Amino acid sequence: MDIKQMRYFLMLAQELNFGRAAEKLHITQPPLTRHIKALEDELGVPLFVRTPKGAELTESGRALLEEVPNILALTQRAEERAQLAQEGFIGRLDVGFFSSGVLNAIPRILGGFHKRSPKVKIGLYNMTKAQQIVALRERRISIGFNRLVPDEEDLAVEVVLREPFLVALYKGHRLCAQDSVSLQDLDDEPMVVYPNAPLYGLGQEIAAAFRAEGVRFRVEQDSEDIVTCLALVASNFGVCITTQSAETLRLPNLVYKPLKSRALRDIELCCMYRRHDTSPILQAFLTQVRQFSAED
Repeated sequence: MDIKQMRYFLMLAQELNFGRAAEKLHITQPPLTRHIKALEDELGVPLFVRTPKGAELTESGRALLEEVPNILALTQRAEERAQLAQEGFIGRLDVGFFSSGVLNAIPRILGGFHKRSPKVKIGLYNMTKAQQIVALRERRISIGFNRLVPDEEDLAVEVVLREPFLVALYKGHRLCAQDSVSLQDLDDEPMVVYPNAPLYGLGQEIAAAFRAEGVRFRVEQDSEDIVTCLALVASNFGVCITTQSAETLRLPNLVYKPLKSRALRDIELCCMYRRHDTSPILQAFLTQVRQFSAED
């Protein structure tokens, strides 16, 4: 019993007239008659009795009629789900992110994707850069967001946006009176640095910039995440160089100023994913990422 036979049976059961049923199916009457006869032969029972006015269902036909609409509905649902999955509209997407990245761009990208594909389940995992790379290779995540991503042969990397640097100060600091802050202004200034991580990252980038400009880099405290780092700044432990997205954290006693530096102009936020991953969901998400990047 195939899908076409069930559709023909259902139409005839509703119309109880071969001519009208054939007309609504956009076929002639002989093919409809042949399909119904083939179905009866396959089941080994009569489904219709011909009458002067058309046809009537037998007991076997009425029993089949109770099941066929459900079967056809399930078939249509299965077809639709298969098509949606191919287009990236249903399924699951596992995303690796890092602490300060979740303050601005990443939630906006995820929000846009969720609006387009509300049936895709999104898993979010706070990971270091090294953890994201391992998780991608082990297929525990499909895409990761981070900065200063190393060149890896098996991973593709795309720039999402570029962010300018800021200096976070505690209220009352002598530099709060300035419109901007230079690295020379931070010479031997107590610094709170993040992230404290093994792979090359923002902390190492800042240290390299201090060396390049011949400025003393004095680390007062290091931290693993931006929230802790800025909380320490707000508590007068020191000052911090961070990125524009951190400005969304409006902690009491905290002031942000633009950084003026030859070496630290801006920094890329990137996404990385397995180079040959053809998942429709990933491709749909990358479309959202690229749209965000083009509009931002």
